[in-house]
Amino acid sequence: MQMKTKLLRILLALALATLNTAQATPQLVPLEQQSEAAFLSTKVLSHYSYKHVALDDNLSGQIFDSYMKALDADKVFFLQADIDHFAKERTKLDDAIIGKDLSVPFAIFNLYQQRITERFVYARSLLKKGFDFKKNESYQFSRKDAAWPKSESELNDLWRKRVKNDWLRLKLAGKDDKSIVETLGKRYDNNLSSLSKVKSEDVFQDFMNAYAMSIDPHTNYFGVRASEEFDISMKLSLVGIGASLYGKDEYTTIKELLAGGPALLSGKLQPGDRIVGVGQGENGPIVDIMGWRIDDAVDLIRGTEDTVVRLDVLPAGAGPDGKHKLISLVRKKITLENQAAKKSIIEVKDGGVTRRIGVISLPEFYQDFAAHQRGDKDYKSATRDVSRLLVELKKDKVDGVLVDLRNNGGGSLDEAIQMTGLFVGKGPVLQQRDSKGKITVDSDTDTGVVWTGPMGVLINRGSASASEIFAAAIQDYGRGVIIGATSFGKGTVQTVADLDQIAKNDKPEFGEVKLTIAQFFRINGGTTQLRGVTPDISLPSMTDTEEFGESSYGNALPWTQIKAADYTPEANLAGIVPVLTASHDKRVSHDKDFKYMQEDIAEFNKLRQKNLISLNEADRRKEREAQEAREKSREQNSGDKKSSKAAAAAGALQDDGMLSSERNLSADLAIENANKNAKDILLNEAAHIVSDEAGLLKADPRLAAVIAP
Repeated sequence: MQMKTKLLRILLALALATLNTAQATPQLVPLEQQSEAAFLSTKVLSHYSYKHVALDDNLSGQIFDSYMKALDADKVFFLQADIDHFAKERTKLDDAIIGKDLSVPFAIFNLYQQRITERFVYARSLLKKGFDFKKNESYQFSRKDAAWPKSESELNDLWRKRVKNDWLRLKLAGKDDKSIVETLGKRYDNNLSSLSKVKSEDVFQDFMNAYAMSIDPHTNYFGVRASEEFDISMKLSLVGIGASLYGKDEYTTIKELLAGGPALLSGKLQPGDRIVGVGQGENGPIVDIMGWRIDDAVDLIRGTEDTVVRLDVLPAGAGPDGKHKLISLVRKKITLENQAAKKSIIEVKDGGVTRRIGVISLPEFYQDFAAHQRGDKDYKSATRDVSRLLVELKKDKVDGVLVDLRNNGGGSLDEAIQMTGLFVGKGPVLQQRDSKGKITVDSDTDTGVVWTGPMGVLINRGSASASEIFAAAIQDYGRGVIIGATSFGKGTVQTVADLDQIAKNDKPEFGEVKLTIAQFFRINGGTTQLRGVTPDISLPSMTDTEEFGESSYGNALPWTQIKAADYTPEANLAGIVPVLTASHDKRVSHDKDFKYMQEDIAEFNKLRQKNLISLNEADRRKEREAQEAREKSREQNSGDKKSSKAAAAAGALQDDGMLSSERNLSADLAIENANKNAKDILLNEAAHIVSDEAGLLKADPRLAAVIAP
């Protein structure tokens, strides 16, 4: 899994307070434990990483570049003069880490804060002047390959166009000038005031990730808070009140109540309610959390199971001076079911035959490691959940199973191995080679086969690591058809080193380092590294492979090959794939929705390559009207008013110009629900392919001839 922490993203998301409260941002300095944590990380990374990279002047230069990119990827804050000013430190960051002196990376960040302040103050000033939308000029929305601005006037012009585009988006969505000034003014004020909420731990997290990822793309540093969130994502549970929270203006606002959680069961809370204070226990003082960062507020609300938390709540719809209510809740263990494996059934009509295809969607290969080690019988596990769902699908009498691993970034290696066993049984699943060249074969040894029928695996560019292990093993065994787009290409194994354990610390203080310790290989001897898993049947993708995927990293390990493991394929699908492909091609050639999706992807790629958007109102209105006419024509032709996910993404220009936090909650949830309920063209086509597979194998099993041992 990837955990790219970009501080700018945090800054732009934490909308709080007003401009008047953010005139002077605090100068942040490194804490003593952070310098110690950096030093401890060096010991771990220098001795145990799969890719041995010395912390020297060369790596220091890479860290410097990575850090600058993490802070200002689009080069819209720093000037070239700022980069030149710190250039003398470029080869000294290694000495700073070893010498436990992090003053330079913090000085860089403090200048960064100053530049952000200057930019948003300037952006705010432009709102008083307005813009000439008859002028023919364009806005470059991605500047990652551009040079640093050489002067303040050049930077001002970049920001003038940026603000003009913000204004035009709102104008095209029907907003009048007064409301546009109000919306953008508040947006820029919130960005400014959020700077005062940034902590030294945020700066340290960014710098340490710049260091770690300069070694390889999947080595990361987790601060104490990041470590806790990583643990939650793996065990899919936490202790709290069961409410999804987000920051809106100065309030910690309830977005959603989770099923079975104390908040929902109490009947006293609803989406839109604002938590303005938190008290611990029956009698603890209420702490005012107005204006807090959302993660700090969440930390206060979470706690130990079966303890009491008291919430001072301003009800949804009430004005700032509305009547508050005090609510006591008992914290409980909350299972994040929305991130767990789920099943559904798609009915596919093929002539006079209707086949039922069971779909298992798996967002992540999760496992509650601690519960498993304790011997808990009901520990959370992706494999156990999928096994249960497969049993249910068998009872539902499905004709085939499709495992949807799109955007599954990986997770537990053991879960990928065990889940393969649900479809293949005992046998090798992958090979690992450590830093010393030793090769080991990992096999499923105890998982019984649960599903023996036709199956497929749906992947895309976001399918990485454990997802690729599973898909590759299914492909190598000839067990099922791989459908979709070439996967991410992450063929490395990571482990987590607890720096507090190394330092023999009693309390969490130094964080953790996730480091690459091995490279994994397919049982056929190849690797998913860099090249990913190539599907048997390809589906269109909107992802730019040059921007996303292992091949987009300059320091990724190369593709290589080792000897194949000793395994016996279950079948040879070479005879069936061409037949399935021909059926697929014929079907989609007559599928209007599929053709529309391909058109949208082509248009999206064209816009992305152009990397320019007009700031002329007349031109933009023509583009918008043309898109609206195209969508209307499609609805009339197909009789289906649900737009596809691809169309929704390609038509991103036709939005309301608002950030999520700027909309009212009902409007924001409506957009989310519309996206969730949009017609999933790729999933439907993948289900058709599995249905074809089931039909062919039933009619002529010889098409997938079993290979004798």
